[in-house]
Amino acid sequence: MTTGLAAGVFGLYQHTIMRGLAHTDDRTFIGAFQAMDRAIINPWFMTSFLGALVLTAAAAFLNPGKPWIIAAFVLYLAVVIITMAINVPLNDALKAAGDPDRIADLAAAREHFNEARWSACNLVRTIASTTAFGFLCWALVVRGQTR
Repeated sequence: MTTGLAAGVFGLYQHTIMRGLAHTDDRTFIGAFQAMDRAIINPWFMTSFLGALVLTAAAAFLNPGKPWIIAAFVLYLAVVIITMAINVPLNDALKAAGDPDRIADLAAAREHFNEARWSACNLVRTIASTTAFGFLCWALVVRGQTR
């Protein structure tokens, strides 16, 4: 369930939030993205984001040799690594630019954020987490068939 919730968040950013923000002016984009980035760091999201990794690892440990669970873990681990290595640093750099009302060159701050890179990496996170969720669902089907 946590993997599915995380996949949903990444997917929502991919097909709705970033597409909507792409059509806004620089001040709106920066202000809205900064606000959403601050808001997403909350117990609900962190439980699904980190819980997906921990619970998938636990499932792999408790069910050794189950390829669908192992594949799901590897995919979701990639999601966490991409998030921490690419998306979070880009988010932090945009927040460090400061209040949009005080940024002298909003276009430069937005360009430095690199929407294209952020979105490309988020697409990878969306596909990987959704596939991981599908693999975990399939592991349940396989388990049901072997009982």
